Amino acid sequence: MQALLDVILPVFMVIGFGYLAVWRGWFSDAGVDGLMKFTQGFALPCLLFVAIARLDLGQSFEWRLLLSFYTGAFTGFGLGLIGARLIFGRTWEEAVAIGFCCLFSNSLLLGLPLTERAYGPDALHANYAIIALHSPFCYGLGITAMEVARARGQRAAQLAGSVLKSMFSNALIVGISLGFFVNLTGLNLPGVLNDALDLIVRAALPAALFGLGGVLVRYRPEGDLRVVFYVCAVGLVVHPLITRSLGLVLELPVDATRSAVLTAAMAPGVNSYIFANMYGQARRVAASSVLIATALSIGTVWVWLGLLP
Repeated sequence: MQALLDVILPVFMVIGFGYLAVWRGWFSDAGVDGLMKFTQGFALPCLLFVAIARLDLGQSFEWRLLLSFYTGAFTGFGLGLIGARLIFGRTWEEAVAIGFCCLFSNSLLLGLPLTERAYGPDALHANYAIIALHSPFCYGLGITAMEVARARGQRAAQLAGSVLKSMFSNALIVGISLGFFVNLTGLNLPGVLNDALDLIVRAALPAALFGLGGVLVRYRPEGDLRVVFYVCAVGLVVHPLITRSLGLVLELPVDATRSAVLTAAMAPGVNSYIFANMYGQARRVAASSVLIATALSIGTVWVWLGLLP
């Protein structure tokens, strides 16, 4: 119960404040759009840039951590794709969008603040290692699968060009790439620039959580709820279960295990809906999955916190 009160509820209360403010008309839809544009287009890319630029790459990129987390993520994508196609009879394009919902856990807006509240700022090194590869891996896999499903005879060179163009128009991936560039080259940024970036970074997560609540007002639990609860089961149970099991087999250190499992246990992120909307496939399922899984994750994250060492 203490974990629920101290760790989970403060984060979800900020989301709830955003939801309430927009629902009651105290904060406009246009304001939410502007806030999310700021967070997703500027503040969060700055946060990732700063985190990756200052990260100890040799210590943070533990192969057992990445293998545990991304094996679970890839399996989730496969289960979502095949389940949507064979169990629920969706088209291949819709199946890819549903698979992406099972793949893309909310590692940034939920995973970071929950891990920090549960285990402290020093526990975030493993989170940043996961996040550094998260958008490139998920968007790379999702876009490639979608472009293959839509290719209809498209040549391999055109397909590769479509994938790369879609990936590197994403501000989060640009921020991560620039962070790696600064880190690997040892480039020293001016102190005044570092201070300015730190100011933006401090606003990133609170503003994004509030904005996430405002965005969720637009979603309604509609569409095929069987598919939605299938997505919730894969994302909230199967992914963290695979990550935890592999962590035990590979003898992953406790700190890294906590970050990996807790990140894997996050609900699908808003990017799941953005991806579905980008291709016009399974949008109602994606929107409902984000809303329902975010609500359910209050309970499932509490359970996972109790199971972790």
